[in-house]
Amino acid sequence: MPFFTRPRIVFLLASLCCLLWGSAYPAIKQGYALLEIGRNDLAAQLLFAGYRFVGAGALLLVFAKLSGKSLVLHRAQAGQVALLGVLQTTLQYIFFYIGLAHTTGVKGSILNASGVFFSVLLAHFVYHNDTLTWRKITGCALGFAGVLAVNLGGLLGGGAAANAEFSLLGEGFIVLAALVLSAASLYGKRISQGMDSVVMTGYQLGMGGVALVAIGWVAGGRISAFGVAPALLLGYMAVLSAVAFALWSVLLKFNRVSTVAVYSFLVPVFGACLSALFLGESLLEWKYLVALLMVSVGIWWVSKT
Repeated sequence: MPFFTRPRIVFLLASLCCLLWGSAYPAIKQGYALLEIGRNDLAAQLLFAGYRFVGAGALLLVFAKLSGKSLVLHRAQAGQVALLGVLQTTLQYIFFYIGLAHTTGVKGSILNASGVFFSVLLAHFVYHNDTLTWRKITGCALGFAGVLAVNLGGLLGGGAAANAEFSLLGEGFIVLAALVLSAASLYGKRISQGMDSVVMTGYQLGMGGVALVAIGWVAGGRISAFGVAPALLLGYMAVLSAVAFALWSVLLKFNRVSTVAVYSFLVPVFGACLSALFLGESLLEWKYLVALLMVSVGIWWVSKT
C-alpha cells in the first residue's frame, strides 16, 4: 500500500492540515487588529492575504528546489497552475478574507465546513469511483443543516436581527469561499497527476498571492502599522499555508476526494475552539454547539460510506 494512502497516515496528515487551517481564523482576526485593518478596508485585507500567500509559495518553491525537484513548468502546465492559483488562492481568499472581516472566527470556521459537502457533491460529477450514495446524501443534508443552524436566529428573526446574524459580505462570502475551494481542489487533483504536488502548490500559492497583492495595491490598500508582532504572525500564516496546502494536495493526489475531504470536520472544531481561546469569542451558545455537532456527525456519516 502506497505511503500516502495508509489510513493512519491519511488521518495524521489530514488532521495536521485541519489544525493549521483552524488556527488561521484567530490569526487573521488578530492580524487585522495588529495592522489596524478595518472591517471595511477591503483593499488592505487583500494586500494582507497576498503577502501571506506570496511568502507561502516562496517557502514551498525553495523547499522543492533544496529537495532536488525541478521547478521548470511546460507551457501547458504553467497555464494550468496559473488558473489554479487564480481560483484556489486569489478568488477563494477574496471571499474568505472579506467574509472573515464581517463575521466572527467561530461562525466563519463552522460555515467554512460547508466545503466538505461541496467536495463530496462535486466529486460525484467528476470521478466515476467517487459517486454519491444515500449515506453521502443524508450526511451532506445533515451537515448543511448544521451550517444553517449557525445563522438560525437571523434567518428566522427577520429585520434587524437577520442583519445582525447573516450578511452576504460576512457569512455569505465564507460559504462562497468554501464552494470555490472545493471546485479548485478537484481541478488541482487532476493536474497534480502530471506534476509534483509540492511544486504545483508553491506556484499556485505564489501566483495567486501576487494577484492578491496587485489587486490590493491598485485598489489603494496600504499597511502602515507593520512591526515585529505582525511580521511574526504573517510568517506563521505563510508557514501554515505552505505546509497545509502542500500536504493536502499530496493526499488528494493519492486518495479519493471524499476520503480526504471528510477530515475537514476538524477545521471548524479547531477553528471555533481556537477563536474562543485566543479572541475571547463565545463558543458556548446553543446554536454553535448544535452546529458543530451536526456538521461533525454529517461528515462522519459520509466517511462511513
